[in-house]
Amino acid sequence: MKTTRSGTRAPSTQDQYTVDVFTVVNGAPAQWRVDTRTTLLEALRDSAGLTGTKRGCDQGACGACTVHVDGARVLSCLMLAAQADGRQITTVEGLAGESGLHPMQEAFLRHDAFQCGFCTSGQLMSAVCLLREGRAGSDAEIREYMSGNLCRCGAYGNIVAAVREIADGAGA
Repeated sequence: MKTTRSGTRAPSTQDQYTVDVFTVVNGAPAQWRVDTRTTLLEALRDSAGLTGTKRGCDQGACGACTVHVDGARVLSCLMLAAQADGRQITTVEGLAGESGLHPMQEAFLRHDAFQCGFCTSGQLMSAVCLLREGRAGSDAEIREYMSGNLCRCGAYGNIVAAVREIADGAGA
């Protein structure tokens, strides 16, 4: 333990660079002690053990890490965990309910809206928000508001078909 010239305890390096985060993740209270530089993505994967949220580019360009924070889509690789303090977070693990898969998850299955599956969690999270935002008026609008989520396998047509099905009420 270090002391200052006045004899009081100086914060350790560890104390200086850590923060307690109190949040709700997928409906359950969560508390993490994390380094102040820890991203929400790292906290979800490493502290909460929720590995459905994927690390893709780590630069906010691919959308694989998309989660909902207070109902809005967020790129968790660009948000610090400390910024999530007191907020509601939903990950892909939280989409399904007690009665089964979320309707969007079911539509993705019906339309084969994934290939390798790496981008699927981010695609699902964006698709659910896109509907909530009322941005599924046309296929072009769906493509525009899903454009922040990249799919290296090229399943875009099937993703749009799945979102369109739910937007039209056929799968809800």
